[in-house]
Amino acid sequence: MGRLSRLARVSAVVAAILGWWGSNAAAQFDDHRATESGRALLDTSALEATEPAASSDTDFQRLPAVGAEPLWSSGVSQAFYDPNVTAATAESGQMLEPDVEYYTLDELRAEMKKLAWTKGDYRIVPYGSLWGSAIYASQRTAPGPFILYIASATTEGEDDFVIDTRRARIGVDVFGPKVPMFGCAESAARLEIDFHGVFGTFEGLRVVGPENQTGLQLRHAYAEVKNEDFRLLAGQTWDLVSPLYPGMLTYAVGWGAGNIGFRRMQIRYERYLHMADDSILTLQGAIAQDIALDFINYAESANWPVLQGRCGYTTAALGPCQPLTVGVSGHVGEQGFDFPAVDLLNLPARDDARIETWSLNVDARWPITSRFGVQGEFFTGRNLSTFLGGVIQGINRETRQPIATTGGWIELWYDWTDRLHSHLGYSIDNPRDTEVAAKDRMSNSVLFGNLSFDILPKMTVGLELSYWETKYKGLEPGESMVVEFTGQYAF
Repeated sequence: MGRLSRLARVSAVVAAILGWWGSNAAAQFDDHRATESGRALLDTSALEATEPAASSDTDFQRLPAVGAEPLWSSGVSQAFYDPNVTAATAESGQMLEPDVEYYTLDELRAEMKKLAWTKGDYRIVPYGSLWGSAIYASQRTAPGPFILYIASATTEGEDDFVIDTRRARIGVDVFGPKVPMFGCAESAARLEIDFHGVFGTFEGLRVVGPENQTGLQLRHAYAEVKNEDFRLLAGQTWDLVSPLYPGMLTYAVGWGAGNIGFRRMQIRYERYLHMADDSILTLQGAIAQDIALDFINYAESANWPVLQGRCGYTTAALGPCQPLTVGVSGHVGEQGFDFPAVDLLNLPARDDARIETWSLNVDARWPITSRFGVQGEFFTGRNLSTFLGGVIQGINRETRQPIATTGGWIELWYDWTDRLHSHLGYSIDNPRDTEVAAKDRMSNSVLFGNLSFDILPKMTVGLELSYWETKYKGLEPGESMVVEFTGQYAF
């Protein structure tokens, strides 16, 4: 084969390796969460990651955020690199498969160096995606360019059409030298931004500024050291709790409607215990910044961090391409506020008020066949707006008391071909009615189905139909049929 064909194959292998090594869970076409590495037989990162691969953050995510496929099941033929092909093999005259080019590991590393920037011992790999959508909703959604809930028909009953490209993102992965202090573990880092900026205000969630004058949003900014036995991370990335993401095409992937978990600053430690050749127990813990989304003008830091933890178990007993993953996670922490007096509600001033936040969560994912699978999550807790739960409500605005909520989601996925993919799912977030203020949201649910097609390996288009219902206390519900077309060109 010619040199161009050979480089094309190497590029495909490199893209798969970087995406697999960079997986750390979860979303949606993204992101769903940090760089990983592991074993060839049962990869720790691929089975127990908490975010999608680096490539998943820049490609449409077809299967769930916990990427449980082995490296060679990603569509790249294992024949492109075979560790058994050595100089000795060639000298012995051993027959190789005809019409297939084999590479030694040294040759593959040499080609990888051509696809990244280098600075001393550091390899810098830029990535990104141009990602836009056109959304028609039969009743206006909030905040608009993506969907968290539907406005009440009492206040916003009209239909709506939005074209948006602010979900486009760029980032760099940095791969550094091994760290002797940590048993020669690999070092790495990630920096990633998109253009959705801040959407929190005192009145609620809304778009800030004109749609064509975007603000930067820091998605990931962390450094880590990791090997097949442990991982230590410091910086901003995805939460540990509820690490999966439904395969929705919309930017918000069910946030506010049953899918909880977001990004925040943290120090995280993960331990991978290889129970057998086909099973892994993953223990994860993090101390994270407490962040308030309610009463943001009066919020202050508490005097102790939010504590997060997760225990996950993955077994490939059903087959190396069908690993079953289950996990239990939770968090506990406090949010701090300096509340002023509100005479109209007969509320006195409260200085240094502390309101608890906690959750208990279950996640599971099972690729039943190479094409078909199921995944889902369940959660319950209190004051979860900072994790995008409670329909983005954590504290009652009239009583200043925390709101309890329960919810979750379930999804089926099916790959019709290697290029045509589909998802069907349902998600709901159901706060306790008696703890919600008048005219606020009592529940939020979505039923969705979509198809996505890979025009090229990194050019994808998709169409999603969804039905949303948001119930209000004392107002008419918001009900909307949403049609969203999405396109993404990644690099």
